[in-house]
Amino acid sequence: MSCKSGEWQRERRTLEVLSSLSYRTGELKRYLREITLGVSELLELDCSVVTLCQNGFEKVLASSIDMGDEGEEIYSLHGLLTGTVVETKQSLVVEDTKTYTDYGKAPEGYRAYLGVPLRTSQGEVIGTICSFHKTPRQFTAEEVGIAELFAERAATAIDNYYLYQQQLQFNQILEAEVARRTEELQVAQAQLVEQERLAAIGEFAASIIHEIRNPFTTMKMGLNFFQRLDLSAPAKERLSLALDEANRLERLLKEILLYAKPQTLQLEDIEINELINEIQASLRDMPEAVRREIEFFPATTAAKVLGDKDKLKQVLINLVRNAYEAIAEGDTVKLQICSNTNINQVCINIHNDGEPIALEVLPKLVQPFYSTKSSGTGLGLAISKRIVEAHGGELSIKSNALEGTTVSVQLPMIAA
Repeated sequence: MSCKSGEWQRERRTLEVLSSLSYRTGELKRYLREITLGVSELLELDCSVVTLCQNGFEKVLASSIDMGDEGEEIYSLHGLLTGTVVETKQSLVVEDTKTYTDYGKAPEGYRAYLGVPLRTSQGEVIGTICSFHKTPRQFTAEEVGIAELFAERAATAIDNYYLYQQQLQFNQILEAEVARRTEELQVAQAQLVEQERLAAIGEFAASIIHEIRNPFTTMKMGLNFFQRLDLSAPAKERLSLALDEANRLERLLKEILLYAKPQTLQLEDIEINELINEIQASLRDMPEAVRREIEFFPATTAAKVLGDKDKLKQVLINLVRNAYEAIAEGDTVKLQICSNTNINQVCINIHNDGEPIALEVLPKLVQPFYSTKSSGTGLGLAISKRIVEAHGGELSIKSNALEGTTVSVQLPMIAA
């Protein structure tokens, strides 16, 4: 009767312990410790541990006692016992490891061993619950069954925990991908809006400039007529000023049309070193180059791009003109070509040692109608930037007192 009563009390206590176990996804270690404590209490054992065994490695996840520095030693000593449980996928009972040594020995100070596998719902064994006792003892089928009940709970918790971690990782990857695609969509949408805006501006500008040009041409013809007359010195001075302003207005009208209309490219294979060689004479002969020098540093290997030769020439001439205007007489503009096959990119650097450009001014330089020159239209760099971007490239400007100013044009490189 007392035996039956003891079994009934153990069963009731087992149910109480199992019912009290509360697992939350982020509290795996505490939950597994509760399992080891439950097994040790119900089976009246001195120590229980939960181990994780994957990819040939074993790790203690929880223990019913504070293992401290001894933990690694206990773990390493019962590795063969654990390995047998994992390999056979069956529970293992050793009443006395000192007299029965086929499965190795227990940690120092322990004699009896009970190991049960942690089996997931898919039948995979991912670890063990290993229990030890300091004196030899037998384990009944009921006791092995209790340990297996707790092992089932532990295996489910571990499996769910790692599934949860995988889900978290997947969610993070998914969120990053969604953010990236959203950013790409926003950029594409902004580009589309910009294209539509520029197209509308182009149509409007073309119609307005057409209306301006007719009377403007008549006015300019009149001014040119007066040049043939014998005028007084003050009148000639006023006429010269008027003609200069008329020419400036004409340039402005042309540049507004050039900026506003869509960039239609006539694409061909262009070797950048050769392109620079073609325009070197023009670069040296422009009015801004008087008493100034330009030094060309070609790429050491072929640097080929797919582009519109005339438009790229326009960009280079404009950027070199700006560099000439920034330096004093006797100084030199440096034009350097760099090719990087690792990222398939050609970089054209135009460098001058003139006065540095203020940091807050740099981003404004490529905005339409912003100019630091009294006679500038503020469209040269804006047009250059649009041409470069139409080629799938990027135009950037760096400037400081130590290194001077460098305008960089980066273009996609094609195979030579």
